[in-house]
Amino acid sequence: MASPSRLAGWLPSLPVLDWGRRYDRSTLVSDLVAALIVTIMLIPQSLAYALLAGLPPEVGLYASVAPLLLYAVFGTSRVLAVGPVAVVSLMTAAAIGEHAAVGTASYWAVAITLAFLSGAMLLLMGLLRLGFLANFLSHPVISGFISASGLLIAASQLKTLMGVKAEGHNFIELVHALIVQAPNTHWLTLAVGVLATAFLFWVRKGLKPLLVKLGLTARLADALAKAGPVAAIVVTAVLAWALDWKGQGMKIVGTVPQGLPPLTLPLWDLALWQALAVPALLISVVGFVESVSVGQTLAAKRRQRIEPDQELVALGASNLSAAFTGGFPVTGGFARSVVNFDAGAQTPAAGVYTAIGITLASLFLTPALYYLPQATLAATIIVAVLSLVDLGILKRTWAYSRTDFVAVLSTLLMTLAQGVEVGLVVGVAVSLGLFLYRTSRPHMAEVGLVPGTEHFRNVLRHQVGTSPRLVSLRVDESLYFANARALEDWVNDVVAEHPQARHIVLQCSAVNDIDASALESLEAIDRRLRDAGMAFHLSEVKGPVMDRLQGTHFLQALSGRVFLSHYQAVQALATEPVGESRGLEP
Repeated sequence: MASPSRLAGWLPSLPVLDWGRRYDRSTLVSDLVAALIVTIMLIPQSLAYALLAGLPPEVGLYASVAPLLLYAVFGTSRVLAVGPVAVVSLMTAAAIGEHAAVGTASYWAVAITLAFLSGAMLLLMGLLRLGFLANFLSHPVISGFISASGLLIAASQLKTLMGVKAEGHNFIELVHALIVQAPNTHWLTLAVGVLATAFLFWVRKGLKPLLVKLGLTARLADALAKAGPVAAIVVTAVLAWALDWKGQGMKIVGTVPQGLPPLTLPLWDLALWQALAVPALLISVVGFVESVSVGQTLAAKRRQRIEPDQELVALGASNLSAAFTGGFPVTGGFARSVVNFDAGAQTPAAGVYTAIGITLASLFLTPALYYLPQATLAATIIVAVLSLVDLGILKRTWAYSRTDFVAVLSTLLMTLAQGVEVGLVVGVAVSLGLFLYRTSRPHMAEVGLVPGTEHFRNVLRHQVGTSPRLVSLRVDESLYFANARALEDWVNDVVAEHPQARHIVLQCSAVNDIDASALESLEAIDRRLRDAGMAFHLSEVKGPVMDRLQGTHFLQALSGRVFLSHYQAVQALATEPVGESRGLEP
């Protein structure tokens, strides 16, 4: 039977017990103010993202209650706001669209099932301490994916802005459908949508400075600016009611049911689970990466830290709660988390108060949404997602790293051309493939002694001292199966260029690991050098690497020695002073 201490290592912790002990009145006030601001922002976003996922608008409210409560218990970030987000909503729509028709009860049921699977996967990964898997999604891949998703989402909302029907599985099909449907544009809907979009863009940057000029405090002006989407909703809904826009052909939200989030269950269909497994995994990973990135960035500003493995547990619990309360997949949102931070939230209790605010809105405010134009919600989505688009990364990566540029471009193009799932998989595959290619061709250099020092540098870059009977080599990469043969070929070439050499010393200061394939290559190099009358030596081997080599036949049969420092190796092996200068000035 496992010991209690061992079992405790597998159980999730409860961060609420940590910050809850120190909760006081000033913290309460700060959290309440932040919750009020985030609630105002979250209501229109939740409605809009539910529609983006192909679900009824009230489902967005449902998905914004229980997840916030569960995250407050299990989450380690003090300011992360969990709920529906644009990219995950788009991925949800793409995953569900293959199994049910939009607007049907079965579509909602599949969304609930997807949230359940995503939550279960996240929870399992958290319990198994698999947070490191997110490291396989490089920043260029994530940036390319999010930028392409932002463009895809914006394009998908143009049909609502135009008041037409236009379907497509990718960016090209959507744009083509929009062009075909352009003559059928409902001009009143387009006018309302364009004006709402322009207003929301202006609110983001222009309203706060204007309010400050009018004499308001910076904090109050910022809070009012965050309420811009609510103002757009109120004004357009009132005008739609007063001017009978529905009677003129404009699509409105319609009846939004009042009440608490319902208790729901996922579909217990094994075939459906198998079909949703890959989309659920991708949604889980993308949501986790976005959430942790935001959480770590904001935590660093307050000299706090978050625990990635515990975040997996928190997000898993949040998604499971969404599945049992009529929601769909959720994660930590960038915009609302930043607003939560800027508004002064001190603990996850701000999320609890936000959940209470959303619940009150679901109980009492939903009738007021009846006349809300769908074009206004589309404008809210477009403004939110376009802020995520960063095409400038193409220029930056091209200037700095062509391999990262290839990863960004391939992810962006494939997401636009084939959809979010294919784009993300291709981006990860290209990124890993380029990593293997790059590490299979590591930087290797012949080095010499910098005069007057104990340092060694590349003979092609610096004026350094060398000895004709000793060749110093350095490899700037861990040695493993993909680059072991390259090391063998390089040593052979170097030996051919130095016919007088009697000692070859491999400086291992940058080698963090040597796998079995690389060990066999080192043994092969030693045999060839021994047969040629030369000795093979190692220097500056790191402790963990040396520990693994100690029990091998390689060290026992090594023709040379292992030196603590490369300088010691040169001092011991050079038969004449190391003073011959080679190379170029740095």
